[in-house]
Amino acid sequence: MTDAQPAGGYRWAVVGNGTNRRVRSFRAAAAEATGTVPRVVEWLDVLRAGGHTFDDDELVRLDSPGENPEVDRLLRGVTDSTRVEGTARWYHGFRGAVASLHGGHRLDDPGDLAVLFDKRLCHTRLAAAGIAVPRSPTSGAARPITGWPEVREHLRELRRAFVKIAHGSSASGVLAIEAHPRGSIRATTSVELSPSGALHNSLRVRRYRGESEIAAIVERLAPDGLHIEQWIPKSTLHGRASDLRVVVVAGRATHVVIRCAAVPITNLHLGGSRGDPAAARAAAGAHWDRALALAEWAAACFPATLCVGVDLLPTHGWRRFVVGEVNAFGDLLPGVTGLPGTFAAGLDTYAAQVTAAPRWYRALRTASAPEDAFVPA
Repeated sequence: MTDAQPAGGYRWAVVGNGTNRRVRSFRAAAAEATGTVPRVVEWLDVLRAGGHTFDDDELVRLDSPGENPEVDRLLRGVTDSTRVEGTARWYHGFRGAVASLHGGHRLDDPGDLAVLFDKRLCHTRLAAAGIAVPRSPTSGAARPITGWPEVREHLRELRRAFVKIAHGSSASGVLAIEAHPRGSIRATTSVELSPSGALHNSLRVRRYRGESEIAAIVERLAPDGLHIEQWIPKSTLHGRASDLRVVVVAGRATHVVIRCAAVPITNLHLGGSRGDPAAARAAAGAHWDRALALAEWAAACFPATLCVGVDLLPTHGWRRFVVGEVNAFGDLLPGVTGLPGTFAAGLDTYAAQVTAAPRWYRALRTASAPEDAFVPA
């Protein structure tokens, strides 16, 4: 393999943590599709050097800065990567790192990333576009939540709500809270509250039933910013609550994973399992295509970013769908190939992006009709 230019006249570069499987998978897909090996620019080097400049012929893909303890320390200021706190500092540091990148042709828009990594801003943008999202008292210009008393007050109206850290990912710091009219309360979360009061991410979902413990967790999270959403009851598949991760590449829904769990949090690394896509499609019936169209609509709110992962919440017996979140780095779906009938059929998420990017970028740069961007080079 060489560093010659791939089809489309561009060379590939990726900013990421080189040993991460995301970067390795993308490089392998690009090498197979183009015969070239993308250049890796390490997030650690970007942070230490205060930036990086790309060549004029490079297509630049950004990947997650996660799963690297030293990068995490520089961005969040923590030495224990299991700690939940520090996400506001992470957000500020990540935005600064993105802004320090210059040159090349970017596939991830800095402005889009700033919104995608703030759940309050993302919710606001989606709602403004008329997209179905959970009701939220923290969206838009709402006053920031400063602690448990405000959360408790919102629960009087919502009864059941998800409380999330504004800049979190992978369900870090998420609490699914149920407040009974008679006063009892419980929270389902992967947060582990240590005896010292510190919060740690755990791979085990647990339930807290004491308000003092739940309040302590919320108070500890509040300085990083909180987002509250109405708890949408999800439709089930084989008796388990289900949702969908839909990857949208160049404006088209290309890959789908059904996530199922016995608890409200369906993330696969927290014990959720992959459901049968055929069974989900059968359950949705005529509403399946509408769900994919909704994911594309949500992705269209971030038109200068090549790929996003949209989380859809099926409700009303798979007849309606609500957008839960839109993820900047939501394309890690090992073993999943593209939907039949799309340009990504038979391709993984990374190969689909390699295929679509040159044509998509040219259409974006020349402000061509949006449909032009959907046809890969």
